[in-house]
Amino acid sequence: MKFLDQAKISLKAGNGGSGSASFRREKYVEFGGPDGGDGGDGGSIIFESERNLNTLIDFRYSQHFKAENGRPGSKKNKTGANGKNLILRVPMGTQIYEEDNNTLIYDFQKDKEKYLVASGGKGGLGNVRFKSSTNRAPRKKTNGKNGEEFWIWLQLKIIADVGIIGLPNAGKSSLLAALTRAKPKIANYPFTTINPNLGVTYYNNKEVTLADIPGLVEGAHKGVGLGDKFLRHIERCKMLLHLIDLTEENLIENYVKIRSELKNYDLSLSKKKEIIFFNKSDLLKKKDLSEKISKFKNKIKHKYKIISIFEKNDIQTIKKVLVANVNK
Repeated sequence: MKFLDQAKISLKAGNGGSGSASFRREKYVEFGGPDGGDGGDGGSIIFESERNLNTLIDFRYSQHFKAENGRPGSKKNKTGANGKNLILRVPMGTQIYEEDNNTLIYDFQKDKEKYLVASGGKGGLGNVRFKSSTNRAPRKKTNGKNGEEFWIWLQLKIIADVGIIGLPNAGKSSLLAALTRAKPKIANYPFTTINPNLGVTYYNNKEVTLADIPGLVEGAHKGVGLGDKFLRHIERCKMLLHLIDLTEENLIENYVKIRSELKNYDLSLSKKKEIIFFNKSDLLKKKDLSEKISKFKNKIKHKYKIISIFEKNDIQTIKKVLVANVNK
């Protein structure tokens, strides 16, 4: 499924049906009174969140959405049928903004949430409504009101328990594939991942949702590399799994780069709980590994784990650590 995390769409709620201006026409009833019914209400547009969706791709190819109009009233005091509501399903984590793409209308954070965005127009009144002691045969009726019509922006912020972050080619997609049934694109070059990938892992019958965030680079908060497009997906994560490639020359510098990008984008991101995993331990000799870790420990006072995604025991350790921290 292609990933899309932003879309601009047009909404048009249904118009109300017109009222009827009719009179009774029956045999043996010489002067039948008014019997025009009211028009039906127009359908509204309602958004509903769905946890099994993770993209806004459906809104790329269809940008105009219209609810059904209400039916006009008719004789014998019959009210027109209401227009059907239009329900649009979006992923959990979707935010609805006004056309300026800045004013927030609603934020879906739970499954099966519903929110009415565009209200349908009220139906018009039939002439029977205007009958009075002084006006026994009113011909007045009213037209239905127009439904609301406007453009909105949809923005998706992925909701996951753990966000996997790190520089390009650190092994994030490989780790996600090893922990879950997700099948992200994996290759030995930077920026293999150009969209966030989601997966679910289990340990002791407990579930943890992970999001593989595309590799960040220095200046990402300003739009460098893949830019800040995916930084917002980290905002909803409960904690961060910071993956560092042990084969890189300067582990400290690489770690600080990512931390700086988080802080410069949003200070709250740098305050999230973080677990450091050093990856690709199978590619280093014990002596080289020990020297690199020792230098890192002297500068960065943070708990860490050394892993290889090809070791089954390491994968189980990761699952255990993630479940324990998420459930805290």
